[in-house]
Amino acid sequence: RDNKEWTKQIIIVVNKITVQFQNRRSEDSLFWSLGEMILLPAPPIISFPANPTLPLSSPPYWPRRIDNSAVVSAASREVDSFTSKSGYLFNLSADEADSLSEYNFPRIDAMYKKKPLILLRRLAQIGTTFGFWFGLRLADEALDRSEQMFKVRAAELRKLLVELGPAYVKIAQAVSSRPDLIPPIYLDELSLLQDQITPFSTEVAFNMIEDELGLPIDELFSEISPEPVAAASLGQVYQARLRRSGEVVAVKVQRPGVRAAIALDTLILRYLAGLIKKAGRFNSDLQAVVDEWATSLFKEMDYLKEAQNGIKFRKLYGSIKDVLVPKMYTEYSTSKVLVMEWVEGQKLAEVNDLYLVEVGVYCSFNQLLEYGFYHADPHPGNFLRTYDGQLAYLDFGMMGDFRPELRDGFMEACLHLVNRDFKSLAKDFVTLGLLPPTAEKGAVTKALTDVFQDAIARGVRNISFGDLSGDLGKTMYQFKFRIPPYFSLVIRSLAVLEGIAIGINPNYKVLGSTYPWIARKILTDSSPQLKSSLQSLLYEDGVFRIDRLESLVTESLRTETALVQKPVEGTDSKTVMKQILAFTFTEQGSFVREILLREFAKGLDAFGLATLDSFTSVASTSIMPFSGSRPFNSLTEEDMTNLITFYRLISLFSGRRGSETQVQAVSKYGEGRLTPLDEASLVMNQLPSAEEMLPILSILPELPQESQQRLLQLPGDLVGRLVSRAFARTIRRMFL
Repeated sequence: RDNKEWTKQIIIVVNKITVQFQNRRSEDSLFWSLGEMILLPAPPIISFPANPTLPLSSPPYWPRRIDNSAVVSAASREVDSFTSKSGYLFNLSADEADSLSEYNFPRIDAMYKKKPLILLRRLAQIGTTFGFWFGLRLADEALDRSEQMFKVRAAELRKLLVELGPAYVKIAQAVSSRPDLIPPIYLDELSLLQDQITPFSTEVAFNMIEDELGLPIDELFSEISPEPVAAASLGQVYQARLRRSGEVVAVKVQRPGVRAAIALDTLILRYLAGLIKKAGRFNSDLQAVVDEWATSLFKEMDYLKEAQNGIKFRKLYGSIKDVLVPKMYTEYSTSKVLVMEWVEGQKLAEVNDLYLVEVGVYCSFNQLLEYGFYHADPHPGNFLRTYDGQLAYLDFGMMGDFRPELRDGFMEACLHLVNRDFKSLAKDFVTLGLLPPTAEKGAVTKALTDVFQDAIARGVRNISFGDLSGDLGKTMYQFKFRIPPYFSLVIRSLAVLEGIAIGINPNYKVLGSTYPWIARKILTDSSPQLKSSLQSLLYEDGVFRIDRLESLVTESLRTETALVQKPVEGTDSKTVMKQILAFTFTEQGSFVREILLREFAKGLDAFGLATLDSFTSVASTSIMPFSGSRPFNSLTEEDMTNLITFYRLISLFSGRRGSETQVQAVSKYGEGRLTPLDEASLVMNQLPSAEEMLPILSILPELPQESQQRLLQLPGDLVGRLVSRAFARTIRRMFL
């Protein structure tokens, strides 16, 4: 056309601007972010304007193909190191490429048995690459220059991992999220694998977009960046504007050859896992762990599946306060191209925002323990703090599914761990598949007590997930612990999340922050398994453990202000009372309410007996002051325990906690150090006064209507239970 020269000049100008942007590294440069792909300077946008010399009624002129030689930066024109070093893996027939649409070990095994030379070449490449690097490290040790070369070797390792391809990059990404395990210099280098990998050719990327979507790129987008704004192990991202709607979107394009490389590498890793298990006598099925990881990785390479995951994730968790899940455009997405809402912001790990960390913990709780659909690749690049202060989740390729029975087992394990019930914890490990059913429970219980006793003594809020995992190592080997395939992704998800948090706050504990939600879930869930576990926890050898109920209720109340709103300082007694009453008299609190009614009835009955005994004792003393007879005592040991429980329940529901001295004083009655009169007086003194009852009465109208109705039924229920206990006691004394 006559205007081709005009278009060419425009593209040359754009290219000059691109070079200027590439050379500019000032602090006011604009940075974009998407998933694990961030921190590249935002390039200019290619616009596709209508031909200005044509009348408006004429069809506009769009360049059919972009002249990439003019617009692609030097970095994009270069062959990336992965393609340069491992490009021989890409040469597959159409049928072979189609067979890699999902992970299938027998199919991959059969395919590469026909390609022994490629397999041998890959083994040689991996062996020589790592062998050379380890050789250099040994040489550094021998020459006493390890410290001087530490940073150099870390950078070399990062480059080697990029050359070997996505499988090794993914492993390094997971490791790079644990600042408590990796030396800082290596951590800095491996962190670059999350977002700073050399992009592949933009010409190849644009061709793939057109081939996958079946339309010229200028018919899909009115604007698109001439080079990737971010590049990672599996693909790279361009910023674009949809021609149809004008919305700004991120266009993610898959890196050529990744399926072939990952297929061969997982094949090698699976065989190595089998050899390691045989040689080291590992208890876990390492090959199954590799299969689980490879299955997730192949799903991550299916961008259409990722779009569906994003839609489901947005539906389940997008309504959580301060959580942002980007919109997916499935009509523009295929297995190799993904179009999603454009999100701007900064890495969560690079900003000091503990509130958003807590939001992430709460969202993770919902993922793992509420719905079971969880983000299995939560490395720092996938958490973004938007400029309006929200937590954006990105990259939904690797997701996990936590089945209900395993979710319940996980919560039970946390509950028993915190409450030092190591006998039940051993049973939980069998439920979770970590221990074989034939394991000696007594020996396991003793070992777990030795391992966890010191950690638990520091309190639930000081328990480190990383420390527990490390302490458990020797015990796992001794008692033939197994790591089920599903568990590896769950552990990785929790460990990575704690790693991100530690980077912001070294004292942060994921388990301590998550436990309040676990406590609330256990107190309110309708699962028969959790109800049975709660019943067993609260009644040890038939004795009600009020201390455990107090701990659960107290921890669960922390959820009221933890994440629903930004934390506020201070909580008065009226707020505490309202929270406890609101929880107890809801439908969800019915199971706990039944337990409390039963224990209140026992306590009131014991209090009545203690009062009666005190009057009997006073009367007998006044009638026969010098008889030397022992005061009448009709209270049994169970009644005395119920009396102590009654006192602690009164303290809990009045919004004030008795001091340790007062609790010990009450307990002395069980040791015979206090008389019944002293006991009754002590408990009577702990009852709230009329003045203290006024705040409780003022709270009642604020409760929901259903809760008020249940509260009005409480006196009748208590009277019925008291009459039943008095009648049963009379029958026992008459006939036993």
